Amino acid sequence: MPSKSRYLRGRVIVQKPIRKNAGIVELVDSYFQAYNGGRLREACQLFARKYLESDVTVGMTITGALTPAGLGGSCIVPLLKAGFVDWMVSTGANLYHDTHFAIGKKLHQGSPFIDDRILRREGVIRIYDILFDYDVLLSTDAFYRKIIMSPEFQKPMSTAEFHYKVGKYVYKREKALGIKISSVLAAAYKYGVPIYTSSPADSSIGMNVAEQQIVGNRLNFDTLADVNETASIVFDAKRSGGKSAVLIFGGGSPKNFILQTEPQIQEVLGIDEKGHDYFIQITDARPDTGGLSGATPSEAVSWGKIDPARLPDTVVAYLDSTVAMPILTSYALAKHSPRKLKRLIDRRMKNLEQLKKEYFRVKDRRKYAT
Repeated sequence: MPSKSRYLRGRVIVQKPIRKNAGIVELVDSYFQAYNGGRLREACQLFARKYLESDVTVGMTITGALTPAGLGGSCIVPLLKAGFVDWMVSTGANLYHDTHFAIGKKLHQGSPFIDDRILRREGVIRIYDILFDYDVLLSTDAFYRKIIMSPEFQKPMSTAEFHYKVGKYVYKREKALGIKISSVLAAAYKYGVPIYTSSPADSSIGMNVAEQQIVGNRLNFDTLADVNETASIVFDAKRSGGKSAVLIFGGGSPKNFILQTEPQIQEVLGIDEKGHDYFIQITDARPDTGGLSGATPSEAVSWGKIDPARLPDTVVAYLDSTVAMPILTSYALAKHSPRKLKRLIDRRMKNLEQLKKEYFRVKDRRKYAT
């Protein structure tokens, strides 16, 4: 007799031989059937089917050394260009290493098993199996120190404003060198995508800003402005009748920073809200150690970070971002046409004023209620 269990309504596992030169969509939809292959299939399908609706605002986080591995130019830039990512939270390191390519420097494939004492003597830097000359760091440091001496940088600013200004110089450098846009910073500048860094001092960019402060540079990162600006992006997405989605590669501080937007709105500002609508995370972190990097979307529900009604629209795939990002990017580009750019960088102040207005409205209502 056929089983009546509702748990047996899923697609039947098949063993169809993989076709020679099968495309990415066929591979994902037909052959990623179980385990983390299955979760990656669900992530790709959720991203292409729901994240890319016109009323969804997509925020993406990146941690780990992704841009040195070439994923900035190969994956993130195409996502920004297609309008598939509307705002970002990144480690400072990813943006610093992203700049190497824009100023004409080269990074090389190598081995993780070289004696690092030899590399040190020969002036070679290693990021696992990526190798590059020490001069790459010195040249990138010099690039940042030079541009932040400009008058437009002589004030406190959010990291989004800082990265947008830096992106302008990176974009110009790429054009001068005849380099097709391969930099995340240049692409974010061109397509109006704000990029935030939750720990801006924790990178070589921050180190160079600190060095310039010693000699009187007035640039300072306003991280509290970042908290309110990011919350205002999510608030606007929801109040305008749309949805908010997060795409998390890795974990760490950027993951918390993009998710804390909802507690900032609900818990701290006291504004009625329900949490992000969609959640995809690619991670190698376990949940049982208690760290944020491995925390599940169901745990995030308890904090108000994820809308509990939307828990079925969450996926966690436990695998390396350097494997998942190219697959998800290629799948999305194949399945969905480009979206109209939201250019959230141009809406920063408008969104912030809207959030402030609602905050004071709620605050006044509570004052009179007591």
